[in-house]
Amino acid sequence: MESLFWSLVRSLGRGRIWRVDDSGAAQRVQVQLSQNETRDTTPRVAEYGFQSNPPAGSDAVAVFLGGNRSNGVVIACGSQQYRMRNLAGGEVAISDDKGQSVYLSASGIVVNGGGLPVTITNTPEITEDSPLVHCTGDIECDGSIRARGDITDNVQTNSRSMAASRQVYDTHDHDVHEVQGGQATITSNVPNQPQ
Repeated sequence: MESLFWSLVRSLGRGRIWRVDDSGAAQRVQVQLSQNETRDTTPRVAEYGFQSNPPAGSDAVAVFLGGNRSNGVVIACGSQQYRMRNLAGGEVAISDDKGQSVYLSASGIVVNGGGLPVTITNTPEITEDSPLVHCTGDIECDGSIRARGDITDNVQTNSRSMAASRQVYDTHDHDVHEVQGGQATITSNVPNQPQ
């Protein structure tokens, strides 16, 4: 019975990750389980589709098959320093040590770039299905802008769309006073319809 007890005790370990080798098919970590026990190249498994490279000092939980401390795998890890705090029940977040996060909050999804650029690559199309996209900064585009609806600029002082301004431009006229014949060149007045 005592042998079974120690086998169970030796089957679990808790410690800290100090080094990560993320170059192979399986991530391998150096995990320190106690002052006298450090395991190098211990495989670390994570849920499919979720990859991370935990920073040095991250907490780790390891299991050892049959209590054999040379045959272990890290099944969980976390960072007390960098984890997001005060999530409400049911909320989910992914975050890193740079301040970047995707937060599925109770009031909506919040993407925080942590002061770094956000890049979307290798997609032929992005579909946004929302009645309003609000941008607080500039929008810069290397390609063309195509819109099925109207485009209006300077909306705080201008209520006319670009299409409506084009219509005025295309149909506007000018009064020309005191027309002279022959070789005279004249300049017209401002248009009768404001732009």
